[in-house]
Formats: sequence, structure tokens, C-alpha cells
Amino acid sequence: MSDLIYRDARPEDVPTILALCHNGDARGPDTPPLDPETLSDPRYRTAFDEISADPNHQLIVVERDNEIVGTLQISVLPGLPRFGMKRGILENVHIRGDQRGKGLGSEMVQWAVERCREAGCGMVQLTSNKVRLDAHRFYRKLGFEATHEGFKLLL
Repeated sequence: MSDLIYRDARPEDVPTILALCHNGDARGPDTPPLDPETLSDPRYRTAFDEISADPNHQLIVVERDNEIVGTLQISVLPGLPRFGMKRGILENVHIRGDQRGKGLGSEMVQWAVERCREAGCGMVQLTSNKVRLDAHRFYRKLGFEATHEGFKLLL
């Protein structure tokens, strides 16, 4: 039985979530240090409030022994293809560095997939930076397939 606790993120969790995301940055050693002064930027709270207000999005933190050890966002996207099939999208899946390799990431993703299934999704999808080869192996091990090429346009 797991000792992980999944809960909706609260505003006071934002700095920890940002630190987890920063530590998982695909640039690895080239990642600039996290500036603690930026963690209180009001744009983060605006984004948090927007995510929290939308029933199609869930920002989750995962706790173990009263400490946040992981985070992820689940978004449910309705669509017309495949007879109106909903898609679950997993975003910003991160585990604290000292907790990696213990099966927590697998458990987190499986938990998120089950939430998508409960929401009526017929598919779960995610993206992973091309340089994160370990992450790609991790997702393939969980049954995800690299079926599409992803594109981004920064605005």
C-alpha cells in the first residue's frame, strides 16, 4: 500500500512546485539557478488561480511524510475527433530529485491516468523534451507510445 498522499495544490505550494519544475529542467547542468526572488512574482498566483478555477484542470501535489515530493497537472480536453473523445493531458510531471528511482513517478502517473479514466477520457497524452531520454524510457515503460512529433511556437 502506498504512503503517497495526492491533493489539490494550494497557493502556498506554488514555490515548491516551481522548485520541482526547475529541478526537472531539461537543460540539466546548463539550467540557470533558481532565483528565490522570482517565486513571489504575482503572475504565478494569477496562473494558479486560473488553473484552480477551471474544472478541466487539476494542479496536484504529492506528499510523503508531510513533505511535497512530486507534482503534476492534469487537463481534460474535450474534442470532436473520435466521436467526441476527451483527452487527458499530463503536464509538468516532476518528482523531487532525492525521491527518484523509488517507483513514485510510476505511481504518480498511474494515479493521474486513473483520474483521466474517471473523467471519461479515452486517451492520455503528454510531451517530454527531446533531450530527456530517461524520461522517454520511463513513459514507454508505463505504456505510452511516441506516436506524434510535437511542435511549439513561443510567443
